[in-house]
Amino acid sequence: MSNNSVSLHRVLKTSPEKVYRAFTDATAIASWLPPYGFLCTVHEMNVTVGGTHKMSFRNFSTGNGHSFGGTYLELKPGEVIKYTDKFDNANLPGEMTTTVLLRKTIAGTEIKITQEGIPAVIPAEMCYLGWQESLEKLAKLVEPEIPDA
Repeated sequence: MSNNSVSLHRVLKTSPEKVYRAFTDATAIASWLPPYGFLCTVHEMNVTVGGTHKMSFRNFSTGNGHSFGGTYLELKPGEVIKYTDKFDNANLPGEMTTTVLLRKTIAGTEIKITQEGIPAVIPAEMCYLGWQESLEKLAKLVEPEIPDA
């Protein structure tokens, strides 16, 4: 197993429930999880402890992509999302574990993400940059308060 890991911390101006929903709704996660320049297709998303997920990212410029999937290990609405991921590509071995902690604050929601076991061939800095872009897109999804029309 690789020692590669990244940790991220943000405060988003929204509720923990809305952030949790962005991680557990297939259409929402497809819109914000892939870094800039990538498209995401969610093939399966059974958001229950022991349930599985499967998705793929495709590079919009080249058309090349990769798929991955895993299992939900822990789910506490508005508080915790913990899941595994494993790439389908044999050149990206191992299983990653991602833990997302949410906490309500006076400013909105504190989010702490730790991703461990990133395959050794993926530089941790590149993974970190990808997550930064994803979290920027997440903020643009969850922070606006748009009233019902």
